[in-house]
Amino acid sequence: MLHHLHIENYALIKHSDIDFSDGFVAITGETGAGKSIMLGALSLLLGQRADVKVLHDPEHKCIVEAMFNVTPGMLRSLFEDNDVDYNDDGTIIIRREILPSAKSRAFVNDTPVQLNFLRLLGSSLIDIHSQHATLLLGESGYQTSLLDSLSNDKSALPEYKEAYHLYSTLKQKLEQLTIQEQQNRKDYDYNKFLFDELYAASLDPDEQDKLEQESSLLANAEEIKQSISQVVNICDGDEDSALARLNAAKSSLNKIASFDPQLQSLLERLESAVIELDDIVSTLDSKNQGIAFSPMRQQEVDERLDLIYRLEKKHNVDNINALLSIQQQLDNLLNQANDNDREIQKTMEAVDKAYKSLQRQASKLTSSRKEAAQKLEEDIIPLLVDLGMGNATLKASIVPSTNYGLNGGDIIQLLFNANKGGQLRELDKVASGGEMSRLMLAIKALTARSGLLPTVIFDEIDSGISGDISVKVGGIMQRMAESMQVVAITHLPQIAARAKQHYKVYKDFSDDNTASNIRLLSVDERKREIATMLSSEPPSQAALKTAEELMKDNK
Repeated sequence: MLHHLHIENYALIKHSDIDFSDGFVAITGETGAGKSIMLGALSLLLGQRADVKVLHDPEHKCIVEAMFNVTPGMLRSLFEDNDVDYNDDGTIIIRREILPSAKSRAFVNDTPVQLNFLRLLGSSLIDIHSQHATLLLGESGYQTSLLDSLSNDKSALPEYKEAYHLYSTLKQKLEQLTIQEQQNRKDYDYNKFLFDELYAASLDPDEQDKLEQESSLLANAEEIKQSISQVVNICDGDEDSALARLNAAKSSLNKIASFDPQLQSLLERLESAVIELDDIVSTLDSKNQGIAFSPMRQQEVDERLDLIYRLEKKHNVDNINALLSIQQQLDNLLNQANDNDREIQKTMEAVDKAYKSLQRQASKLTSSRKEAAQKLEEDIIPLLVDLGMGNATLKASIVPSTNYGLNGGDIIQLLFNANKGGQLRELDKVASGGEMSRLMLAIKALTARSGLLPTVIFDEIDSGISGDISVKVGGIMQRMAESMQVVAITHLPQIAARAKQHYKVYKDFSDDNTASNIRLLSVDERKREIATMLSSEPPSQAALKTAEELMKDNK
């Protein structure tokens, strides 16, 4: 319930503190006194956007704060999911500040929050119902939620939504896989061609360097053989060759090496040079014997290199390792295409299974709504009779939709007839404004029995009602207040007299300024206020007596 409301520097309200009791609370006052201003301030706490124009004093910030008490543990998951501090005793304090700079700040239990969270939290704490809100009664979405709130099976809608979410998720996945499959079909043949081409090439990571070397050797074979022969001849071709001369030098040095250790060392070095040169000559000779110009081999090497260069250019790379990497990628894509086919089949089966589950849950939800519709049609008749619509009939039409949506597969429409023997038609097309207000009150009374409604505030819902009907309206609100907190902003004394607590909103013209104030009325002040509402100021004795009689009916 709403326990306390603090308003500071909002519109015509300088400063106001209101302590609300449980049960039925009435707020009265002359037209323009500021009753709607208080409601506007409360709406800020429910996530309504702020305007700097609401500041009573533009130099100071506006503060609106409310304290609610809920059953301990209630809404805990909502707070935890949004990382907002939760009080174990069920106390919830909402604070909203509007700064002169037009910036707005919101806090819940001293935790800064966004307006989206305020709206979500507010819908679980308080329900503000104005004359304008009766328009909701004609909307299909509201009519659907009405039957769900009256249903005895509270699990039907959550279970349906869970099934719908699963079906929608799987269906979306299948659509994505199908789109991917269509793209894969376009790419598969081309990727297969590229892969087969690379696979057929049987590429070796090291072959390009070897082939390039061999190609160069084959292309210059004659020149290489001629140059090697020249080197061999120079080194060991005749008696005047380098090797012959070195051997002669070695022989001469050998004669004197024993006379000096240094000469012995030089002899050893010279012997090493002879051995090294002899090995070079032998290697060159062997190399020369192995070089043979082959036009056929030259053609084979050049063709292989041409293939490699063409593949590298085609795939915009410069080495065989990169080509082999592309070959692996193409292989993966081809395998992935096959895996995608299997995944599509698997997902199709899952979608079919989820759809059958969705159908079952939708059927369960429809059955639940039909029971709620019958309950609504039966239970609302006595309330309509009390509200002066004894011949009225309300029926909930439930027909299957062409597809399933977030809230089921039903098209729900309230049909109404206010006259005996008349034809049932769409509610929003045949009900007058006064009838819509009374219907909404009757529906609120029914939903209050389920205990699902939070604190409800009726903002002049009694407009257009008078006489005995207003007494009945007051009685209905009083009965609603047995299971919830009801706050009624009203002009009708018959309704105000039924309240457990009575506040009066009035204007204060002191200090050359106009301000709206609100104060709790004592029993005597209540009697005078109700009498004034019945007649005029000052109230007559007859009005005072009538007010006293009305208040006696408040049991």
